[in-house]
Order: sequence, then structure tokens, then C-alpha cells
Amino acid sequence: MLLRELRKLYHKELEAIYPVSEIDSILDILLEYYHGIGRFVLALQPGFSLTKKEEQPLIEALARLLEEEPVQYITGSAHFFGLDFKVNANVLIPRPETEDLIRWILEGLGDKKQKLNILDIGTGSGNIAISLASQLPQSQVYALDISQQALDLAEINARANQVDVKFISGDIRKLNSLDRSFNIIVSNPPYVRISESREMKNNVKKYEPWQALFVPDEAPLLFYECIANFGRKNLKQGGQLYLEINQYLGNEVVQLLKEKDYKHIELKPDLFGKDRMVKAVFNGKTL
Repeated sequence: MLLRELRKLYHKELEAIYPVSEIDSILDILLEYYHGIGRFVLALQPGFSLTKKEEQPLIEALARLLEEEPVQYITGSAHFFGLDFKVNANVLIPRPETEDLIRWILEGLGDKKQKLNILDIGTGSGNIAISLASQLPQSQVYALDISQQALDLAEINARANQVDVKFISGDIRKLNSLDRSFNIIVSNPPYVRISESREMKNNVKKYEPWQALFVPDEAPLLFYECIANFGRKNLKQGGQLYLEINQYLGNEVVQLLKEKDYKHIELKPDLFGKDRMVKAVFNGKTL
């Protein structure tokens, strides 16, 4: 089959599910993954063709895409902050908007040679912790998660990206303190209300772990309250808290942090003007 014919087939089958540009991107990812074929091959070689054997995994992948399975779970990998991460159904797929959270942390440091203790709560694939460790080699990064399957995968990702991250098994809802204090605590916790699931695409709802996504409608700030309380006991004087948040609950998160005695609270929108992140400083008052 000619490569251009395969591309037409993908567009025909997937146009009801994905935008045109996303279909092209998905096929490019699969061509690179299965056969090492770069995205510009079709432009440079219009007559490029695939053998029946080469077609087979791409046709099988198309069947999975028609079931709305994310391409990252098909390939078992995702690209994030210049690094490659293994992913599976036990962890969320790293999102580009979370890269902005990491940039915000790095911009606030100035001197990247500082020796800091950093904790990532709800690490999943380890994308936040590992990205920070790669940028801050003098610091010690810790990563906490309730899921042992997620921690096992995150450890694989840390080794693959050649960084030192200390992984901790624990439930932030029950964890009071650790045997160390931190300069920075960062988290992208579950924050989607169950009622909001109807707005989400099936490739998220059907395949990504609900435990890492959703919170009860009656307790949408559950994890933020737990993290804020934990931070009060475990952040150093002047320590910083960085959170990714539900775009609809920015003001509520800010108010929660004020009530927990955090100062210098900043609510940061993303490129689309949606409230996406919060930063706060803790000045040392304890519970």
C-alpha cells in the first residue's frame, strides 16, 4: 500500500473522532514507532509504499484507534518536556499544559545549582519529578504515589532518563508527614468532578485511570486540602507549593490556601486564558 493511501484510509476512518491535524500526527507517531519512518517521508517520496507485513501493525493500530484508545497507550510511550516516558493504563498520559507548571517552577528558582528537596505528590508516570530532576541535578527529588503499579513504571522512566528520584508509596489523604522537609512541593492531583466526565472525550474516560482523574462532586478540593495540610507540616520556611488545578475552581483553591495561611498566592492562566496553576508560599506557621 502506498503511504499516501494509508493516510487517506486513516482520515476516512478517524475523521468522526479526531481533527484532521491530529489524525496526521497520530499516523506520524505510529509510523515512527513501528518502522522508524519520519514525518517528512511522504513529502519527500510521494511514491513511498509499505509491504503487507509493514501495513499489518498500522491496520491493527487503526482498529484500536477506532475504539478511541489513546495512541500513547498503543505505543506505550509519551513525549514530555523533551524526555520520553513509558506509559500504560496505570498512569495518566502526560499533558503539554503540565510542562508550563515545570517551567513556572524553574523560572522561580533563578539559580538551578541550589540543593533543594522537592516532592511531587501523585507522580503517576513520574513525568513531573523526572523532568525536574533532569533540570536540577543538584537537588533531590522525591515522588509519592498511592499506586504501586505507577511507582514501578515511574522507576523505569527514571532509570531510562538517567536521573535520581526517590520514590515513596503512600496516600496523601492519610499521610501526615515524612522524615524530611521540602523547599518545593508540586502536584497535579485528581481534580475533575464526576459530573464533568460527560464533557470529556472517550479516549480519556474509557482508558485513563479514574483514580488519577476524578474527585466526588461534593468534595472537589479533597486533594488540595490534603496537600495544603501536608505542606504546612513538611515545607521549609518560605517553601513553595505549586499545583495544577481544575480550570473552574481557581478561586476556590486560592481561598483554601489563604485559609491554610499560605501567602503570595498566584493564580496562573494557560495560553487559552483558563486558570490552570496556582503557586503559594508557606512562611512556617504550623498546625
